[in-house]
Amino acid sequence: MKKALIFYGGWDGHEPKLVSARFAEILKKHGFEVDVCEGVECLADKEKVMSYDLLVPCVTGSTIPREYEQNVSAAIANGTGIAGCHGGMCDSFRNSTEWQFITGGQWVSHPGGDGVKYTVNVHRGTSPIIEGIEDFEVESEHYYLHVDPAVEVLASTRFPLVNFYHAANKVIQMPVVWTKYWGVGRVFYCSLGHHDDVFDKSPSAQVLMERGMLWAAEGKEYAKANGLDASKYHNTAKMY
Repeated sequence: MKKALIFYGGWDGHEPKLVSARFAEILKKHGFEVDVCEGVECLADKEKVMSYDLLVPCVTGSTIPREYEQNVSAAIANGTGIAGCHGGMCDSFRNSTEWQFITGGQWVSHPGGDGVKYTVNVHRGTSPIIEGIEDFEVESEHYYLHVDPAVEVLASTRFPLVNFYHAANKVIQMPVVWTKYWGVGRVFYCSLGHHDDVFDKSPSAQVLMERGMLWAAEGKEYAKANGLDASKYHNTAKMY
């Protein structure tokens, strides 16, 4: 049985408790043993963190002790997956550049606030996560992120739609859904999920999260079956 840890907290406006409960039910439906905890103290025990197949953060803002951050980094590097949405993963722990390095992006703005109507353009033929999913409409925050160029973008959206200072720049496609790797661990992110009901109003968003979590959770098993070793990616020189 696969094991997942969902931890939530930070700003309540993103409804972290509701989103955590939704994701827990999805994972339980697939036979996962799921631990749900409030705050980040559950990241203090490195061996326990490394025992999970999947980590799902639902924390906007807040802070993370360096030791806990390193426990998460080591776990993912060795095959534990991480998957999350919206500010719960890519607006977490703003002072932690390593968290941003791991997750692949950082929120910087949502021009127009909540209620912006936009299209999520699903990229073709890049991943089984998006197989059979067509472009779909969303009415929510339109997330502008600073994004790691190493990510594999699975879906994107057009910017700008709302007039703001950034509109002086060229039109771009902003990543909405992506995957990447950290060591042998799998990373999945979806910028949708400002409120819990976004997943009811745009069912494709929930399908993406469900598939993304399952994909990320397979990393440890895949690494073991294929003899992948995180140490080949690790520079033992002290970084800090």
